Amino acid sequence: MERVIPARRKDLGGFEVGRVLPAPLARMVGPFIFFDHMGPADFAPGLPRSVDVRPHPHIGLSTVTYLLSGEIMHRDSVGSEQPIRPGEVNWMTAGRGITHSERFEKGRREGDRLDGLQTWLALPEADEETDPGFVHFDAAELPAFDEAGVRGRLIAGRALGLAAPVPVHSPLAYLHLELDAGARFTVPAEYAERGVYVARGDVEIDGQPVPDTHMALLGRGRPGVLAAPRGPATVMLLAGEPVGPRFIEWNFVSSRKERIEQAKADWRAGRMKLPDLDHDEFIPLPPDPVPPPNPMS
Repeated sequence: MERVIPARRKDLGGFEVGRVLPAPLARMVGPFIFFDHMGPADFAPGLPRSVDVRPHPHIGLSTVTYLLSGEIMHRDSVGSEQPIRPGEVNWMTAGRGITHSERFEKGRREGDRLDGLQTWLALPEADEETDPGFVHFDAAELPAFDEAGVRGRLIAGRALGLAAPVPVHSPLAYLHLELDAGARFTVPAEYAERGVYVARGDVEIDGQPVPDTHMALLGRGRPGVLAAPRGPATVMLLAGEPVGPRFIEWNFVSSRKERIEQAKADWRAGRMKLPDLDHDEFIPLPPDPVPPPNPMS
């Protein structure tokens, strides 16, 4: 275990997320460039619409939504309308440009408990301008295993001799693990970069503690032994091969700074199509980030 990254709490206006990537200690893990733990948050019936994530744009990445509890309605500019529920995968590829919204419609009707992960994966340079697209997979379509007190689901990529049907663009693995108290799991060493995020519970990796809502980064070339000695734990494992450095600003990711500037100009000028079924509002482009003060001035 090389280092441990804590989640930084961020208020999104109605619920909080724990932001893990990018971080000063690690900007990426393989192609994984953004990792948010949404909630847990309890929604009462009548949730205000201001809590919804209004239409907004992306370029140069794939977004992955995976829920432990709750429900989110996804709509996008390629015509998709798809609720996501626990154990399912919403995989949206932005490529040259896509817009989407995320609405808490079940929570508004009935109340709900949101607990989930939102992840971005940078596309390889050759695929950054690919056509946008969206796919959804039910939990039953994803490879799963249950042995020795560990239940696992492969969300995307290849690992442990399993292959998920999600159309990935680079070598990676993304797994959801549920460990019973006392269970152990060997994290394979087949990918150059690996991160273990503890969503619930306390775990140890090679005997070193990793607290709840922290991500441990593993060294290259050797397996790591994950254990839950004190109680059950929920863990997300992400692994992959590096795709090279990336710029990230607001919702845009690219290997070229000028491409991000073009995307900002396109959104500001209204040149990016809004979701077909959710086009009456959108999130405006935020102001440019203020550069840090010059320490030599």
